[in-house]
Amino acid sequence: MPSLVGSEMCIRDRLYIQQFIIFAIVIMATTTFDLYNLMERDNVLLAFKGTITSDLLSSVFQIMESKMEDLNDSPATKKKVFNVLVECLQNLYHHIDDFDNENVIYETSKGDKKSAIFSISRHEDYYNIVTGNFIYPKNVDEITSKITYINSLDREQLKAYYKEILGNGKLSKKGGGGLGLIDIAKKSRNKLGYSFQEIDRDYSFFTLIVKILKK
Repeated sequence: MPSLVGSEMCIRDRLYIQQFIIFAIVIMATTTFDLYNLMERDNVLLAFKGTITSDLLSSVFQIMESKMEDLNDSPATKKKVFNVLVECLQNLYHHIDDFDNENVIYETSKGDKKSAIFSISRHEDYYNIVTGNFIYPKNVDEITSKITYINSLDREQLKAYYKEILGNGKLSKKGGGGLGLIDIAKKSRNKLGYSFQEIDRDYSFFTLIVKILKK
């Protein structure tokens, strides 16, 4: 299955997604100091790989809130970045939960299917939030369609679309219906970048990248 990436993403963002997908492989081949230099080079504030739980998210939000207090960015930028981070990780958490409902076997030679990865990095003019998680291949087309449509809307259209979904009751069992992705696009005020990597016939890996411009 070919990789699908948001059409308006810059080359740097495309490379960032590719680096993120192989992040775990790189870690296995490096020393601790190499890993430190890699994260320092990419201006990574926080990165995590493992099982996503509500307790973990609470801890991450506390850590990032504390970290951002020390950064030399405007209060508006800090608030926007934090709000987008919350939406991204909550969206990730709900995707992971979908596997619990189908009682799949998680441990395979390809890794733990409940496991996910995320990072947040700070650059001169913007922040990048990247998440990655396993999905079923049958969901690739649906997610692609949602993101493509969301990326075609301007800010006012996104607000209207959000209200439309709330109003017509088109919500998933978890109350989603794409609201998380719409919220991320609204709050970041940017197009969503994404890709899919086929793992095997049972699983694919979904990467979402969100750029948040500084004010």
